[in-house]
Amino acid sequence: MATTEVTPSSSGNVRTLKVKRFKPSEDPKNTYLTDEKGLWAWMTTVDHKKIGLMYLGSVAFFFLLGGVLALLLRTELLTPAKTFIEADTYNQFFTLHGAIMVFFVLVPSIPAALGNFVLPMQLGAKDVAFPRLNLASFYIYVIGAIFTFIALANNGLDTGWTFYTPYSTTSSSSVIWVTLGVFILGFSSILTGTNFISTIHKMRAPGITWGKLPLNIWALYATSIIQVLATPVLAITLLLLTMERFLGIGIFDPALGGDPVLFQHFFWFYSHPAVYIMIVPGFGIISEVITTFSKKHIFGYWAIALSSLAIAFIGFLVWGHHMFTSGQSAVATTVFSFLTFLVGIPTGIKILNWIATLYKGSIEMKTPMLYVFIFLFLFSIGGFTGIMLGALSADIHLHDTYYVVAHFHYVMMGGTLIALLAGLHYWWPKMTGKMYNEFQAKIGAVLIFVGFNVTFLPQFIMGSQGMPRRYYNYIDQFTIFHQTSTIGSYILGVGFLLIAYYLMKSLFTGEKAGSNPWGSRGLEWQATSPPDFHNFDHTPVIINGPYDYHKPMEEFQLGLADSHNGHDPSHEAAEVTAARKKVESN
Repeated sequence: MATTEVTPSSSGNVRTLKVKRFKPSEDPKNTYLTDEKGLWAWMTTVDHKKIGLMYLGSVAFFFLLGGVLALLLRTELLTPAKTFIEADTYNQFFTLHGAIMVFFVLVPSIPAALGNFVLPMQLGAKDVAFPRLNLASFYIYVIGAIFTFIALANNGLDTGWTFYTPYSTTSSSSVIWVTLGVFILGFSSILTGTNFISTIHKMRAPGITWGKLPLNIWALYATSIIQVLATPVLAITLLLLTMERFLGIGIFDPALGGDPVLFQHFFWFYSHPAVYIMIVPGFGIISEVITTFSKKHIFGYWAIALSSLAIAFIGFLVWGHHMFTSGQSAVATTVFSFLTFLVGIPTGIKILNWIATLYKGSIEMKTPMLYVFIFLFLFSIGGFTGIMLGALSADIHLHDTYYVVAHFHYVMMGGTLIALLAGLHYWWPKMTGKMYNEFQAKIGAVLIFVGFNVTFLPQFIMGSQGMPRRYYNYIDQFTIFHQTSTIGSYILGVGFLLIAYYLMKSLFTGEKAGSNPWGSRGLEWQATSPPDFHNFDHTPVIINGPYDYHKPMEEFQLGLADSHNGHDPSHEAAEVTAARKKVESN
């Protein structure tokens, strides 16, 4: 048994803790999957891991729905005129595809699904700060989804996912009910963000100072701030839209004395920061995976951590770049253009530091790492094309063309979704206790990469040549680009089906995963696979940084020796080599 000194920041006093090693069992008898069984137990659980999995299942369902719609859209665009659906149906399909993918998939995918699962474990906590509120957030998300889909089934939606006025104030489709559904979804997002912020501030294990937080936690922290501050603006905007439709108050409709551009200001004040709600958590995953499979300390820890907060801050200042063609003043457009370039700096800092981390690292090309490289390639293209759209002269030419569609997908799908796949493959053994087929997983990654680029690279070309987005018909000049793009979408579809196949198969026939199959130094990997119901059967004590790969593994498996905190005495308790280490605590 060894001791370690802890300095609470509030008092500055040093206190000594008795610690010992808790080596995680490779054959756990009780896990969160076995402690509570049955449908009712799942529906009423307050366990953050199960809630995370329920979010993951919901996101997968909506992704399937949005993906099928995308394939139908691409099939319709195989020919310049009608292929198999009417123009109005096409209009409703692309609206549904956008709304489902943004509000039901991309926004909750990483924070609510993977974030819920790993955040408390990376902090050494038993759960989030408000477990019941966490469950309530999930059900609010489900209620919002049901509300939205009932409205869609009744009368459809044809406004595009942006609900732009004045069309949305006059459309006969279910605009009001769908926006109310999204309004309900917003509360889920706000409550999840509040819960995460409270957990990060108050529930860190002894020794986890701000300088020892995993970068995934920093990313989720920045995301939560955006969720809490930006989402209410969308809620108010949609409420105003509803009031205008129901009460005839002139807010956005010019016929009633309103201003449709005001809607765009409100909408993008939320929706541009929302882009960072989707992508910043992905940055956290990339930082975790890249260090684990490089077996190297992250390069520029504080630069990456603070750049997440910088993105969150600057993200609130750039909404006007979506409105360069709306009649803003020359001064306003110039300022927004400059600020758009500014937001590229913290993002560039991250990419530079990730590449520097790879330098002289002991790189292991497992599937999660493969997705990291795919992310770096695709997201960089998305970022660079975003800088071009931030330039006033280029944006005027490219506005509302397929170039914007391609840029958006390279950022959102090439960034967020690829990061989600990296995180899913990285934490899958921890979540399920099973390993997937590595060969099939690599085939799936290659299919995703090839299919994605075949789908969206041609869209940059036809967009730069003037092909408008959302159009049902097009001139023959663009046929080859559309057909190539459609073939690419089919390859993408095959890739996602393969991923679903081998992940599901692994649940039944997959090899048993050890507690730490990747050899990570992350705290979540010092628990069993799958984890105990309370994550750890002891109170973890942290004396090293999360990426100190030059330190021995046993120094990352320490816990309070005398906490009697549900500790299983059958676990091995080894002596700690370093007898006394001075560490800081919150």
